[in-house]
Amino acid sequence: MTVLFASHDKCLEHLEGMNHPERPDRLRAVLRGAGDASVVDALVPVEVTPASNADLELVHPRWYLDELDQRAASGGGWIDADTFMSPASADAARLAAGAGLAAIEALCAGRGDAAFCAIRPPGHHAVPAAAMGFCLISNVAVAAASLVAKGERVMIFDYDAHHGNGTQAVFYDDPRVLFVSAHQWPLYPGTGATDETGEGAGEGYTLNLPMPPGTTGDVYVRAFDEVILPVAERFDPTWLIISAGFDAHRADPLTDLGLSSGDFAMLTARAAQLVPSGRCLAVLEGGYDLEALRSSSAAVLAALAGIDHRQEAPTCGGPGADVVERARAQRVYGDLG
Repeated sequence: MTVLFASHDKCLEHLEGMNHPERPDRLRAVLRGAGDASVVDALVPVEVTPASNADLELVHPRWYLDELDQRAASGGGWIDADTFMSPASADAARLAAGAGLAAIEALCAGRGDAAFCAIRPPGHHAVPAAAMGFCLISNVAVAAASLVAKGERVMIFDYDAHHGNGTQAVFYDDPRVLFVSAHQWPLYPGTGATDETGEGAGEGYTLNLPMPPGTTGDVYVRAFDEVILPVAERFDPTWLIISAGFDAHRADPLTDLGLSSGDFAMLTARAAQLVPSGRCLAVLEGGYDLEALRSSSAAVLAALAGIDHRQEAPTCGGPGADVVERARAQRVYGDLG
């Protein structure tokens, strides 16, 4: 199997300030993972170009995009207590969003069986009219919106330790997108409770699994098999986008979950089976321990390529079974059409 690999050197030029956890070395660690001998032969590079205003305006208003460009042109600066822009940040953000679009185009052309976007800045906290949580543009939402505009049904599976509030906000009332997030609770940004299930026509098309600190991979797999899988099968997605954040890894300095790179491989492999070959892409989100980033990205790339490569064994024995039980009890998910 062939995995398309979308990245761009200019994503390294986005700087969030000295000692900031979202740093260029994160992307370098992922690139090292992509160079692992077990997966490198399965990867095919994809040329990435910046997302256009037309692409981005499917999610973000034009005035907001202009504001990002103007802030970068004036030298950058802090947007909030967590999120910083350097002069190169606006261009890097457009390329990060463009990576998903380029991957989709290449997959539609039959060039690969799956795709991975190694980009930064990440995107799943960016809401339509505001940057936050290290994120400027909602990369996954832009990719999903482009597919929805073509009549596709898109499932987004976000296993970043932080809840993807920005992605959720974009599609909260949209029945064409099933948004599923498994994340640590409590944790920034404070959203993602089990009762956040969508609104209006989108009621039931948002599924949140807020996991307690220490949750291990066996609970995530149980949640996938017993809760996510039945919902996904009823939704019947034509495309899958994975928000591949690796800060649920047990070594991550910003979170308290207990996963390993082997767990990310298992979750990715399970999720990829939900859609036909050539209709799955994973997009890098968080993850702040460099070695965990390297091993996790290699494991996920291998899973997308159909290769069993796990430098770390799957984990087990942590809490979180009660979260799975509560989610199973929410009858609203049985109404998906």
